[in-house]
Amino acid sequence: MVNESTDGPSGGTGENDIPLTGGGESVASLERAFAELLAKVMTRTEPIPADGHFFADLGADSMVMAHFCARVRKRADLPSVSMKDVYQHPTVRSLAAALGADAPVTSAPAPRTAPVPTEAPLPGSTARYVLCGALQLLFFFGYSYVLVLATTRGYQWVSRGSGPLALYGRAVVFGAAEFFGLCAFPIVAKWLLIGRWTAREFPVWGLTYLRFWIVKVLVHANPIVLFVGSPVYVLYLRALGARIGRHVTILSRSVPVCTDLLTVGAGSVIRKDAFLLCYRAHAGRVQTGPVTLGRDVFVGEHTVLDVHTAMGDGAQLGHASALQPGEAVPAGQHWHGSPAQPTEVEYLRVAPARCGTGRRAVFAAAGLARSLLVVLPLTVLVFAVLWAKVPVLGDEGKLSGLELSSATFYLNALVLSLVLFFGFVVVGLAVVFTAPRLMRRAVEPGVVYPLYGFHYATHRSIARLTNVKFFTWLFGDSSYIVHYLQRLGYDLAPVEQTGSNFGSGVQHESPFLSSVGSGTMVADGLSLVNAEFSSTSFSVARTAIGKHNFLGNHIAYPAGGRTGDNCLLATKVMVPLDGEVREGVGLLGSPSFEIPRSVERDSRFDHLRSGDELHRRLAAKNRYNLRTIALILLVRWLHFLGLVLLSLVTTTRDDVVGHLLDAGFLVFVMAFTAVYFAFVERYTQRFRPLQPQVRSIYDPYFWHHERLWKVPDTHLNAFNGTPFKNLVWRLHGVRLGRRVFDDGCYLTERTLTAIGDDCTLNTGSRIQCHSQEDGTFKSDRSTLGAGCTLGVGSLVHYGVTLGDGATLAADSFLMKGEDVPPHALWAGNPATETHVRRAVVSPADGEREPASLVDRQTPPSRSPHHGTTVAKRAPG
Repeated sequence: MVNESTDGPSGGTGENDIPLTGGGESVASLERAFAELLAKVMTRTEPIPADGHFFADLGADSMVMAHFCARVRKRADLPSVSMKDVYQHPTVRSLAAALGADAPVTSAPAPRTAPVPTEAPLPGSTARYVLCGALQLLFFFGYSYVLVLATTRGYQWVSRGSGPLALYGRAVVFGAAEFFGLCAFPIVAKWLLIGRWTAREFPVWGLTYLRFWIVKVLVHANPIVLFVGSPVYVLYLRALGARIGRHVTILSRSVPVCTDLLTVGAGSVIRKDAFLLCYRAHAGRVQTGPVTLGRDVFVGEHTVLDVHTAMGDGAQLGHASALQPGEAVPAGQHWHGSPAQPTEVEYLRVAPARCGTGRRAVFAAAGLARSLLVVLPLTVLVFAVLWAKVPVLGDEGKLSGLELSSATFYLNALVLSLVLFFGFVVVGLAVVFTAPRLMRRAVEPGVVYPLYGFHYATHRSIARLTNVKFFTWLFGDSSYIVHYLQRLGYDLAPVEQTGSNFGSGVQHESPFLSSVGSGTMVADGLSLVNAEFSSTSFSVARTAIGKHNFLGNHIAYPAGGRTGDNCLLATKVMVPLDGEVREGVGLLGSPSFEIPRSVERDSRFDHLRSGDELHRRLAAKNRYNLRTIALILLVRWLHFLGLVLLSLVTTTRDDVVGHLLDAGFLVFVMAFTAVYFAFVERYTQRFRPLQPQVRSIYDPYFWHHERLWKVPDTHLNAFNGTPFKNLVWRLHGVRLGRRVFDDGCYLTERTLTAIGDDCTLNTGSRIQCHSQEDGTFKSDRSTLGAGCTLGVGSLVHYGVTLGDGATLAADSFLMKGEDVPPHALWAGNPATETHVRRAVVSPADGEREPASLVDRQTPPSRSPHHGTTVAKRAPG
């Protein structure tokens, strides 16, 4: 592997900057220059001590040091400094010594050339942008008309059945016909519109992109996606053109789009939350490319395999890892990290079991039979009976016979929505609290079970029932999430209530094997990995997080994670599975390295976290959160009432107007949902933009900010890849430029985000303008210049600026306060400046070094006390 430092952006020495001298004084001169720049950033008049620890002695924090790194990068005569360098060399002297030895200096600064991304952003075309949006809308009208017309006619036909058996028989026929129609249509459309996918690129918003988007939407909307983890899903991908071998297990719900470019060898396993899309958007283009996995490959959770990546036979890619374009893991090697590097960690941690083709076929057939003979007929019958059989209030007859102008129509819609919505809440809670407990004894920890049998089906049922997102969203970011998780089966005793113990995005594979220590606080996006999978077997194990930890956003925490008490796990960190148990430290990056557990700035509100003041403020927060829960339930019910009214209006007309309503039903639903929730969010903000903040979690402002996170936003995914997503973002207050291509980016604080013209935002990317560490909440603006690209699964933190044309590679984490120069390419977790390479090698060539599209700096070897995996060179 190539390991070399890269220069920063172009810049010059300032009027008062210290020019470096050559010879033996270079390190000393570098030391003086660093000290002067740090003093300017910290606005200190006294000299910076060379041996003063940045965090412990000088009182700096990561935001201050990020600004220091940006100042250094603007000096052409200084070596580039990253946040990783700062954490690993936390004094001026050690930093100068580490970088001075590798960066020759001269008395006259040489001009520095900024790295250039692989392609320059394409010039935008407003006419093409508008035309594409119009054609997308036209397609959606047609699709909506066919789907709604078939569904309403089907319900009417079912409701005319006489007697229970006739009703059930018609429900089976109609449910099966619609199911197979929805499954077959994307396959037919793909082969008619595309044929076979090939490695190529084309501009967004063109006619080629339109065909790509239609196929992508249909593939993602296919009900077969509900069979992820079953052999049925593998058959579906094969029908779309994917080359998938025997006995492959795919658990990820991220559906590949360019399926002809996906090759998966026999016996491979792909864990959940892994991205293998076989396409990416970059600089105004869609680029398609192969993802090739050999036999017996393991792909971990929270991983990204970008286009033109490969893994050889028996290779493993660990959790929270990524392969950038052109990278290949040689056969038999284990890699992890972002970008990935060799490791000795074993990620396939369960013994194989007997699981042949016959077992898989029976499991697939049983799953289809259950759906076609039980789930779908019951669903159809419920709605058919509601439509045609249930008597109405205040009148005689049935719902289908009511006049739209009558008060009875609206009274019945009101009652129906109340019963269905709050019935779901009450019955749903009862089911998730009881049914999984009845099934838990069927799956014992430590026992290896074969896939696709009774135990596997039971495990999947427990995971699905206890991961209902509605309830974690409802109770998260409040004291009540603790009681909800305990009722599910979490071991949280003894509970040290903070009012924000967990965010609203917590998932697991078994709540009965999930333990979180007292005083631990968890932000959104925690995934507790309680199960281990091979292509033939699985087992479950307890996942335990220690006491008084803080976990940032989007962390996959596996069973056997080597962290103990009093740890800070930063956003997107890779939890180590080797080395000694870490305690009293922070961990950042992938692979992870140690950082300070906390800094002075983060402890400014500690006086509010104990004693009588804590009890008083916690009680006030609980009351506020209870009102928030009530308000959000009201908001969700009013939205559901609107959907009921739209449904009834559509189905009560059978004339020309009725056909027009059928055609526009899904469009009306999406438009109503987008405008309604945008209004709710802006009203909650009193139609004023958010301002940067540093607050305690016991400050009423933070409680109000939490309320904003409760406004539903999953409907935004329906607008991905269309110009209408930009309209919706503007309704939410985002400062958005022209012709932005958003394929699935998520913005947490919309009014703190600014995005320039012609930016390209990939699926799974995030711009998060806040951070919470223990009891402190911080937020700031983040800005993307024109023509920027955010890669698949990348995350931009708060207080960040990306210059025009800058690129953040897939799965990268751009830390708070970073300033990315124009046209620079940054990659990694944490992200640093990189250069472009173009070599590509075969993954089967174990004697050659894997190639990458980015050169990167080599992480330091692990000391016995740090446990960070040693990066070894590939053979040769």
